[in-house]
Amino acid sequence: MTTPSVTLPSGDALPLVGMGTYKLEGAAVRDPVHAALDAGYDHVDTAEGYANEDALGDALAASDVDRDDVFLTSKVLPKHLAYESVIDACERTLDALGVDALDLYLIHWPNPAISMRETLDAMATLHDRGLVRNVGVSNFDTYQLGVALHVSDVPIAVNQIEYHPWLQRPQLVDFCRERDVAVEAAAPLARGEFLDDDALVDIAAKHEKTPAQVALRWAIEDDVVVLPKSSSPEHVRENHDVLDFELDPEDRERIDALDRDHAVYDDRERDWTRDVFGIAE
Repeated sequence: MTTPSVTLPSGDALPLVGMGTYKLEGAAVRDPVHAALDAGYDHVDTAEGYANEDALGDALAASDVDRDDVFLTSKVLPKHLAYESVIDACERTLDALGVDALDLYLIHWPNPAISMRETLDAMATLHDRGLVRNVGVSNFDTYQLGVALHVSDVPIAVNQIEYHPWLQRPQLVDFCRERDVAVEAAAPLARGEFLDDDALVDIAAKHEKTPAQVALRWAIEDDVVVLPKSSSPEHVRENHDVLDFELDPEDRERIDALDRDHAVYDDRERDWTRDVFGIAE
């Protein structure tokens, strides 16, 4: 079954279901990725900060899937957002993954200590060199995304944010859509926190699916790209098996009503002293 997609400003198709690889470090990424490719995934998401690009590249090379059949995304750490650092980080990522170009390259987190124009100038250079086909951001709020859109010489194609039934962020999602920025859901299952929610359990039983599958289906029916992660090949396959059913309007209404502005990783009060941001004293 062909994975449905959203169309990016470049005309590229971004599959609505992708394989997330957060915390699948080193060799731990191999079996889940092979299970994903065997299950029909054609979209894999990684990041410099996930410490798995080398192993992921090996897993992709060892598979029978052609490189052109996999939409591949990575992200640059916020401590590497100076112009030359972005270029160097991307080249390291390409080398680790064993590919000539990325389908999508994201700023992983905003970094207020570095000019966004400088970062996006570097992204434009990567795009012009053919190393990056599409440029995007991650964990940007409306203000940060508005600035990025204003100063970027290439379209901002994607904003990858925490998004799930308990954190629906309607203002940010609407802001993205009004500006032709696709929304990707990081942690679309809230790292398992809501899977025993009565509404999701009831709807899952009705459709003979799991609560996780219902939550993923709810997102993709609204053209939100989902990036579920699992170390279990069985769960990896289940997370892709969401294309053969549809939610009823009353199902969607019940899930829409679950929003409680509850974040599992992006509390939006950033601790800028963390080493990952590169602006500690």
